Amino acid sequence: MVVSGGQVGEARLTAPGAPFAVEGGVYASGPRTLREFVEVVWGYGDQVFLVSETGRMTYREFFDAACGLARRLVGEYGLRPGDRAVVAMRNLPEWQIAFWAAQLAGLVAVPLNAWWTEDECAYALDDCAPGVLLVDGERVERVRAWARAHRVPGIVFRGEAAGPPPEGFVAYVPDDDPLLGPPPVDVLPEHDATILYTSGTTGRPKGAVATHLAQTGAAMNPRYFAAAAALARGDVPGTGPAPVSLTTFPFFHVAAFTSFYAVMAAGGTLVMMRKWDAARALELIREHRVTHYAGVPTTALQLLDLARSTGDPLESLTLLSTGGAAAPPGIVAGISAGYGERVEPRNGYGLTETSGGVLSNVGAEYRAHPGSVGRPSPVTEVRIDRPDADGVGELWLRGQSLIRGYWGNEAATRAAFTDDGWFRTGDLARIDGEGRVSIVDRLTDMVIRGGENVYCVEVEAVLQEHPDVVDAAVLGVPHALWGEEVVAVVRLRPGADPDLDAGAERLRAHVGARLAAFKVPARIVVREEELPRNPTGKILKRELRGALFDRG
Repeated sequence: MVVSGGQVGEARLTAPGAPFAVEGGVYASGPRTLREFVEVVWGYGDQVFLVSETGRMTYREFFDAACGLARRLVGEYGLRPGDRAVVAMRNLPEWQIAFWAAQLAGLVAVPLNAWWTEDECAYALDDCAPGVLLVDGERVERVRAWARAHRVPGIVFRGEAAGPPPEGFVAYVPDDDPLLGPPPVDVLPEHDATILYTSGTTGRPKGAVATHLAQTGAAMNPRYFAAAAALARGDVPGTGPAPVSLTTFPFFHVAAFTSFYAVMAAGGTLVMMRKWDAARALELIREHRVTHYAGVPTTALQLLDLARSTGDPLESLTLLSTGGAAAPPGIVAGISAGYGERVEPRNGYGLTETSGGVLSNVGAEYRAHPGSVGRPSPVTEVRIDRPDADGVGELWLRGQSLIRGYWGNEAATRAAFTDDGWFRTGDLARIDGEGRVSIVDRLTDMVIRGGENVYCVEVEAVLQEHPDVVDAAVLGVPHALWGEEVVAVVRLRPGADPDLDAGAERLRAHVGARLAAFKVPARIVVREEELPRNPTGKILKRELRGALFDRG
């Protein structure tokens, strides 16, 4: 079954001449390069774009600073279109300046994971061979040895480490002359715009390369989904106040791109946090009258739990959006129970390889179908490869926002893409009769027990419905008779029954009352510490398996 977003999209938005009309598989009236996209935001002038712990920055201040840095990268550093510029910082205003300066200069921006170690950074630096390093005071120590060995210059933003920048690096000095604009370079839709490294949960990260045309498709997708959601509510798209978004995704992650693209397109405000803290998030929502929250499901659940326990009404909030990891179906019920229809829930589906979200489930649709990730954007096609009797097969995607391949890795590119452009996601999914997609599991995460398929996500969702469970992960371990056996690792809420054996049996009974017997975990391991996750919220099941084998 193949579903095109144009088939299920809102006709008033996608008809010829409409704002999201599609011609030749791309948005007809959208920007073609990220330089074109960002040049428009100068028009928002003195509207506040970035809010951080150190102050506020308007759109004009941001754009002038990005243009100044872009001129410097081209003039002083001699970089040319196609050269790579690494951005390695935590969520700071300067991250946005550095990233967009690279786009204005025609460079390929390479955001590195801010949590990577020195060795992990060196792996990516060797892979992409940048011409400049744009780093903060914490990250400079992790890249200085590589930079010295390869004689690559760097600029240090917000020097948080003691002392002057190391040899080969200089401190960032803003050049915000409002009259000079960006450097005169040609940026074309087919040029590479970004290299985003995959999370590496199953192996070494790969550099996913997106062109400008792909990234501008990714920038249009959230605008389309927002417009379709407004129509579904009976509102006129594009009206109302600009969003104020507390975006807690790390900027290097593709889910953050979906969020800040949407904010910038609407002239909204991006509120940043130095590190995640639910209590501080509630303070920021109150202080800045935040309307949109965007983060991984784990942080969203923590926010909702704290708001519920403290009686915080989240009175300014109108949208709570999750991404980066699978959202437990119960999150929708929690939003509805606490805030009715005032706070609109949203989730969706996207990958590093899709440059962000390409499916979306929002509002009443999400409440009615909490297990779905929604329908595709108008420039995205979806299909299920070799579906089984239940309609479950591998999800394939094709469309404007998909990457062109992996940097310097033709073998991985050929393995991931078909000859006619379909991307093999590695996710198991089904599509219902109205075009809604539901993710069942990862191909590599499915447990095959005695010939029966057990989808870990399904079992995890049931476990997370139990009031004693804070977090859960389900995985397969070798078994002499069944081939694989289902094991669950759970973390319990404070105050849960201290009798772990009795608690595990109650959880098994809870699952058994809702799922077939072969899906019930043969063993439930209670873990006191948090489940290991990568920075974007995905559970690191390799670590859990290692811990289980260590315990015997």
